[in-house]
Amino acid sequence: MKNWKRTLTGLLTALLLTGCASSAQLPDEDLPGLAAVELSGGMVDLGPELVALAAAPALPEGTAPVASGTAVKKNSKAEVDYSNSRDGYVMVRFTAQSDKVLRVQVAGPTSKYTYYISQGEWVAFPLPDGSGDYTVKVYEKKLADPKDTKYLVSLSVTFTAELKDEFAPFLRPNQFVDYAEAEDTLAKAEELLKGETDTLKKVEKVYDFVVENLTYDKNKAATVPSGYVPVLDEVLEAKTGICFDYAALMTGMLRSQEVPCKLVVGYAGKAYHAWISVWTEESGWVDGAIFFDGAAWQRMDPTFASSGKGSETIMKYIGDGKNYTAQNFF
Repeated sequence: MKNWKRTLTGLLTALLLTGCASSAQLPDEDLPGLAAVELSGGMVDLGPELVALAAAPALPEGTAPVASGTAVKKNSKAEVDYSNSRDGYVMVRFTAQSDKVLRVQVAGPTSKYTYYISQGEWVAFPLPDGSGDYTVKVYEKKLADPKDTKYLVSLSVTFTAELKDEFAPFLRPNQFVDYAEAEDTLAKAEELLKGETDTLKKVEKVYDFVVENLTYDKNKAATVPSGYVPVLDEVLEAKTGICFDYAALMTGMLRSQEVPCKLVVGYAGKAYHAWISVWTEESGWVDGAIFFDGAAWQRMDPTFASSGKGSETIMKYIGDGKNYTAQNFF
């Protein structure tokens, strides 16, 4: 037992030191709830710079987020469009000119998330708590000084969301899982799953593809810039990535094939990490596991499974849910 634990500790240490890193201190303490992960080389906020969302021909009909204009609050600084809250998302746009850091906070019944945005374009944010009351605030940094941590509220709106189903936030593109314009990713998902109707088989095929075709990028983990967000087609082409890349690619591929999927950020042991959870009709929400052979469930951690090359000790660690603590769902 001692030898097994020693071997496992060494393997995990090697993986995590090159990747999805040790526990993080959240910046800007006046904005609690910032979704952030620290990788080797520095803090990486999972509230990245704006990625515009738009429809692509291969998207399931009605999936791409839109600002419909039927329920809007706006002023001279920003707009919040919550017309489609029943579909599990809200759209935000900062319309004024600004050279300061901009953020959006989405506070629901049980959670609070704070994201980066950029000036000028609409961006979609999920409503991960399901139905209930939400408050969305748009913040502008008080000063351009990078050392300043004070923000001013540019716009605030509170509304009640009545989601048409619990899966809505976890089927659509959003700031972290932007598959709307990822044509190669959509095509690969369609190729892998063409004709497949069994949800578990869909999950297994996408999981196997990601684990078998991506390798862990130690250099990227050591140099990734603040504000990084995966561009799914670039990850697919490079076939390398960090934990965020693995989880986002798999999430985007599954969502594009109408499989509800959560990108989960939390802890593996004492290290910040990213993995996924899926929903199946047979099992409901399967939080962090994948069905393989009709007999065994495994923790759905594509990064460790790929980086550990399926070693027995790594797979035992992955399979033991006690080593994982979820914090945020996207």
